[in-house]
Amino acid sequence: MSRAVALAALIALATLLAACSTTPKPEEGEPAAKATTPASRYPISRDGAPLVAISPDDVSDAVPRPDPLLAVGNKSPYTVNGETYSILKDYRGYREQGTASWYGAKFDGHETSNGEIYDLYQASAAHKTLPIPCFAKVTNLDNGKSMIVRVNDRGPFHSERIIDLSYAAAVKLGYMSAGTARVEVEVVNVIGVDDLRDTTAGNYRFLQLGAFGSEETAQRLYEQVQAMLNQTVIISKVQSGEDLLYRVRVGPLAGHQEMLAVQRSLEESGFPGGLPLP
Repeated sequence: MSRAVALAALIALATLLAACSTTPKPEEGEPAAKATTPASRYPISRDGAPLVAISPDDVSDAVPRPDPLLAVGNKSPYTVNGETYSILKDYRGYREQGTASWYGAKFDGHETSNGEIYDLYQASAAHKTLPIPCFAKVTNLDNGKSMIVRVNDRGPFHSERIIDLSYAAAVKLGYMSAGTARVEVEVVNVIGVDDLRDTTAGNYRFLQLGAFGSEETAQRLYEQVQAMLNQTVIISKVQSGEDLLYRVRVGPLAGHQEMLAVQRSLEESGFPGGLPLP
């Protein structure tokens, strides 16, 4: 294929993608653009709906779980477009009403503010001041529909908007075509969340060996690992949605070198090396 023909094909494809977007123009309520990232990062210049549409029945709520709050994605204060924002330290009980927008195909497959990969078909959201990750119940005040989303990104950086939902969440709440909706956002309080935002990156203090629904399974692993290590092994209970989990952890550890030594000992004895946590 000649370069001229290839270029023409690319232009035709770009035109088709733009034509397939059903999203209104910006002044009519288009999904909020992510002002934190240069446009050149994305292969699509204009945001909109994906080529493969879904129905509300295809969208599942996010399942709340006690993910730790780390420094990544939670820098505070931070500045975007000359406006400075501070991440809420005490976010439990947060509730606010305002305008929701949504974002979609342009950002699909790219990193969110805490390094997770944005999937427009999942129930997620961007918020300016809630710590990430956390979970929130979002209710469309115009139709009464509600769902749980995982907040793992920053935005929308429009003064009149309080949350930017994924394409899937906007479909579920019934405002994808309109572009925006009046909503109430309420944080879901999850028991057992470790707030480690002030911990220096890389300063790991614990190794989590597993989280089990069975206390007997956790106790068995605890006894096996404690018998072979000099370090402290603990079992901590944590609520995850409607389930009670038992986490088995080694620590606190003195630093990175001790963590590596413990991981080596575990692996040599046939155990997994564990997940490092600050």
